[in-house]
Amino acid sequence: MNQAAGFTTADLAEGLRRIAAGMESSAEELNALDGKLGDGDLGVTMSRGCAHVLEALPNFSTDVGQALMACAQAFTKESGSSFGTLLAFGLMSAAKSTKGRTVVPWPEVSDLLRRAFDSMSARGKASLGDKTVLDVLEASASATQGLNDPSAILRAALVATQETMDRLRDKPAQIGRARIFGDKSIGLDDPGMMVFRTMLQALADKK
Repeated sequence: MNQAAGFTTADLAEGLRRIAAGMESSAEELNALDGKLGDGDLGVTMSRGCAHVLEALPNFSTDVGQALMACAQAFTKESGSSFGTLLAFGLMSAAKSTKGRTVVPWPEVSDLLRRAFDSMSARGKASLGDKTVLDVLEASASATQGLNDPSAILRAALVATQETMDRLRDKPAQIGRARIFGDKSIGLDDPGMMVFRTMLQALADKK
């Protein structure tokens, strides 16, 4: 990953290719987990959404905000997915704050994660502790605050995400379709959290 002062659309494109590959290889696992707490199609949703993103890559300009907006629009094509919609809102919040910029300093990653948290929280009506992707977003935003090295940012986010998943695993889901399963959700990872961890792991893995 680029060790320069910040990331560009070229870095973004490289990262998106890694994420798409990670989602493709994890699709069945995500579907199985989601099948215990939802519709069982989260892996399919993420694979299709990432495929739409890959189709958009050749049209990326040097504007990071425009590239992120293209990613958001790609996930809105998976309109039947509530998670896809939430992810699109998070990407749109990041797109707005980086519009017109060709380089985004690494220390701003924490702020972008927090902006995504705010947008997705408002859209999904969830709160911290409800055992959703929001919990790992907030934890990652806090853990990466002030970090200037991309490798350190990924490591910190991965550790924070895993610790949050471990902490909440034995609690029941509090919102969304998973809430309907009540105590049956105890001991299971939230599928949205698993998606976020898969994204981070795909970025961290050396290709």
